Amino acid sequence: MQTLTLRDYQDQVDEWVKQHGVRYFGELTNLGILMEEVGEVARLMVRLYGEQSFKSTPRTRENLAEELADVMFVLTCIANQTGVDLMAAVANNLEEKARRDHRRHWQNPKLTK
Repeated sequence: MQTLTLRDYQDQVDEWVKQHGVRYFGELTNLGILMEEVGEVARLMVRLYGEQSFKSTPRTRENLAEELADVMFVLTCIANQTGVDLMAAVANNLEEKARRDHRRHWQNPKLTK
């Protein structure tokens, strides 16, 4: 399996949209699709790891991987169509979290019990 950077993935998604999808859906349409996909992840998570049971054939962790990949695809579409460089955004986000939360979670009694 090929290792991809976020930039590579953004480029591949853009190529896929141009070759197979005609064009990007509108930003608000993609937001709705993203919410649908996140809902599918939530539904599966509460059945795999929570108390909710499956109504029919149980799904698996492989299904979870597929659903997470769907979320990532739509999120990447939104990034592409709004000009967000996910590599830069993720790097900045991690730096901010490290600076802001350096000791915060270690001092949270809910996490250290």
